[in-house]
Amino acid sequence: MNPDISRERENASFNLEILTNILDGGAEKTRRRREIESLVISDPDFQHEDLNFLSRSERYDAAVRKSAQMILKLREYGISDPEEIYSYKSCVHRGRPEPLDLHLGMFLPTLLNQSSPEQLETFFMPAWNLEIIGTYAQTEMGHGTHIRALETTATYDPSTQEFVLNSPTISSIKWWPGGLGKTSNHAIVLAQLYTQGKCHGLHAFITPIRSMKTHMPLPGVVVGDIGPKFGFDEVDNGYLKLENVRIPRENMLMKYAKVEPDGTYVKPPSDKLTYGTMVFIRSMIVGESARALSKSCTIAIRYSAVRHQSELRPGEPEPQILDYQTQQYKLFPLLATAYAFHFVGQYMSKTYHRISGDINQGDFSELPELHALSAGLKAFTTWATNAGIEVCRMSCGGHGYSRCSSLPDIYVTFTPTCTYEGENTVMMLQTARYLVKSYKQARAGQQLTGIVSYLNEPQNRIQPHSVSSRPTVVSINDLASLVEAYKFRASKLVEMAAKNLQAELQHSKSNEDAWNNSSIDLVRASDAHCHYMVVKLFAAKLSEIEDAAVHSVLSTLALLYALHGVAQNTGDFLQAGLLSVPQLTQISQRLKDLLSDLRPNAVALVDAFDYRDEMLNSVLGRYDGNVYEHMFEWAKRSPLNHTEVHESYHKYLKPLQSKL
Repeated sequence: MNPDISRERENASFNLEILTNILDGGAEKTRRRREIESLVISDPDFQHEDLNFLSRSERYDAAVRKSAQMILKLREYGISDPEEIYSYKSCVHRGRPEPLDLHLGMFLPTLLNQSSPEQLETFFMPAWNLEIIGTYAQTEMGHGTHIRALETTATYDPSTQEFVLNSPTISSIKWWPGGLGKTSNHAIVLAQLYTQGKCHGLHAFITPIRSMKTHMPLPGVVVGDIGPKFGFDEVDNGYLKLENVRIPRENMLMKYAKVEPDGTYVKPPSDKLTYGTMVFIRSMIVGESARALSKSCTIAIRYSAVRHQSELRPGEPEPQILDYQTQQYKLFPLLATAYAFHFVGQYMSKTYHRISGDINQGDFSELPELHALSAGLKAFTTWATNAGIEVCRMSCGGHGYSRCSSLPDIYVTFTPTCTYEGENTVMMLQTARYLVKSYKQARAGQQLTGIVSYLNEPQNRIQPHSVSSRPTVVSINDLASLVEAYKFRASKLVEMAAKNLQAELQHSKSNEDAWNNSSIDLVRASDAHCHYMVVKLFAAKLSEIEDAAVHSVLSTLALLYALHGVAQNTGDFLQAGLLSVPQLTQISQRLKDLLSDLRPNAVALVDAFDYRDEMLNSVLGRYDGNVYEHMFEWAKRSPLNHTEVHESYHKYLKPLQSKL
């Protein structure tokens, strides 16, 4: 064990195990997660050479092999709980994407949530047993987040009781679905439903695309891999062109919307039910944000504890770079953010399952709120995490650029979340639409509930003082006061966006032009709303913590998260009259104090995430801190080092030298 990192762990002021249990949702969940990890990591079927030294085709092959083994092992061990399946899968693939991701994460959940009982009987067990291997084909080459504009059509033919699926244009070719290129034999295709001469919008259709005997593409199906991407080397993201492909009427998912044999269309109780799978994935992405950022912080903070650099005082030994205030300022707010997002992820999971239960009972009242919440928080957390991973990488200096650090892989694997399941700016605008609608309802005297209930409150509930009266109502040392400040900031920015939108409309512009001309304000309002939700949920989590030492360190993290957010958005808080200029200096000093307070617990706080070395797959983030020895060993495994002289020398350089 590196002596620096041993000393760091000895300095911890709290019990790691208690905090790990809180992060996992209880001691039993921690025990079971570790049990599953040990099952996988000790299994010889899941040992593999470093993926960094494999070609893309080899990485895809290895991923398919491990996925197939994984399915067999899950059955063998009787693991059926969704959370446990996720844990097992994460261990098998070390948190990386894999070809069956969409089968397990979107195809099966969509079948469960949108199939009629008869369809479940027909399709679910074959899909569960991997006779049917599915993907979710929504995005097209020319249309992504704006899914109402998708061009793929499904036209009902009552004479044969079939739907005819067609890709009418080059831009309508399905593009990007994971597992589509080579792995899947079925796809849930999102297409515009036409029946009796009318278009009824997007609906989902179970579409066979490959023979279940030979795996060859079926007639009328043009399918393949879209090529290398920015990461995701193990996944066969694909294209799908449908040329008048006929499927039975029973292949339209009909739990809610229906097409009768004669072509009569039966509307669903809510048009948003078609998007249920997307809402589910957006809710999960919030948790993915926490995991990606916590892994990055673990690597960067452990490395910063063992890396010595430069001189603080001439002639003295080089200090740990974690002792530099600038390094702490880069990493500790991100550590606080990782904890905040972890607790928000727990909240989103509970909320999604609660509202899904209501929907299954026929209560759709909270669906719009869930849609707005998942869209906004998906955007808010992924933007922050995406930027945070890169800060962690740069904080590791040159070695962070090496793939042995794992940080480049975490970045390229996570970055697509800013786009898939809804491009982030569009997601923020969807949340803004809900906020503006709620604001208008509140102004009209309607009592709002749920996440927008704060818009009921009179705008003068927080009494900001005039510039001359100093100080203001916000206490920078009181988390409850900061939660109120974030709430007031959100309400003011929602109000401003709504009023600016109204002003644009009064200039006799169209609704669309007014919306576009107000969109910067609308995104700011959504961002402030989401920021308030995160601060509020972090503060609320503290009330559940019974252990005094853990409560203390989490309170420090929560205060750091809240104050750092104020420091990053001082204009909003000043403009709202929530802060005075002298308070900005106080906040700056308080942030430095909080960094100093957290310094002794930094390594312990990342240890509490409990990532085994096999899961981090990072030389820089090793638990034992022995970075340099293993970096050298890793480099020696490069295929370029298999020979002392590369063949290119004899082919190109030696002939060149003889001619010069």
